Amino acid sequence: MEITEFGKNSEVLYEEVEFDGKKAAYITLNRPEKRNALSFEMLNALCDSLDEANRPEVRAVVIKGAGSCFSAGHDLKEVAEGDETFVRSIFENCYRVMRKIRQIPKPVIAQVHGYALAAGCQLVAACDMALAAENARFSLPGVKIGLFCTTPLAVVSRVIGRKKAFEMAFTGEMIDAFEAEKIGLVNRVVEDDKLEEEVKKLVGKLLNYSRDVMEKGKEFFYRQYCMNEFEALLYGIDVIVEMSKSEAAKEGLSAFLEKREARRD
Repeated sequence: MEITEFGKNSEVLYEEVEFDGKKAAYITLNRPEKRNALSFEMLNALCDSLDEANRPEVRAVVIKGAGSCFSAGHDLKEVAEGDETFVRSIFENCYRVMRKIRQIPKPVIAQVHGYALAAGCQLVAACDMALAAENARFSLPGVKIGLFCTTPLAVVSRVIGRKKAFEMAFTGEMIDAFEAEKIGLVNRVVEDDKLEEEVKKLVGKLLNYSRDVMEKGKEFFYRQYCMNEFEALLYGIDVIVEMSKSEAAKEGLSAFLEKREARRD
């Protein structure tokens, strides 16, 4: 498939891959010489690539890193040399990326190998799902250089336990892929040489389901997450009653009752 380059120096690569006629977008962080440090330009390019992936024909998105790692976090040279206005714009661009990941009505999967540090760890946490190679390592190391990882912690602390999030941010110590799986930062750890294959299997499984169901499901998941339990339950009733009258549900229920495979869009 054709690869599209985003950013002034091709900081992000975009490719659409077909799975039995259905498309998934693969977004590659492409600054391997800088361990995919998230520069101002790279974050802009990442936003643009996510906009491209938000077309109806794309059913799922994978974010991965070129070279030896996923991402070592923000480009600290830019942070050190920029004035306050520019530094704010870097972090606001990162905010835009995180919002786009959540707002895109399709699953976004992180394919993680090597280091995922600081904002790189934040990016993993922001994705809907994450698969990690055994060689993956994660940390929030800002405290070690006088920069507490405030923005990464805001996302990471909402997907793992509170005390473990506190420990990661206040010690800056690295955790391995198996610890990341244990605390819920990633869904699963796979052998290094099988990471790409296992991500493709997961994408293929997700693409097999109704696009409308997946889109409504993602919207429901994040909206209910901010509610208390019984508000979420009432909201769930509204959504499932509406969905029960959709064509996808009618076909799925008929197939179940008739003991046959459902026809999927």
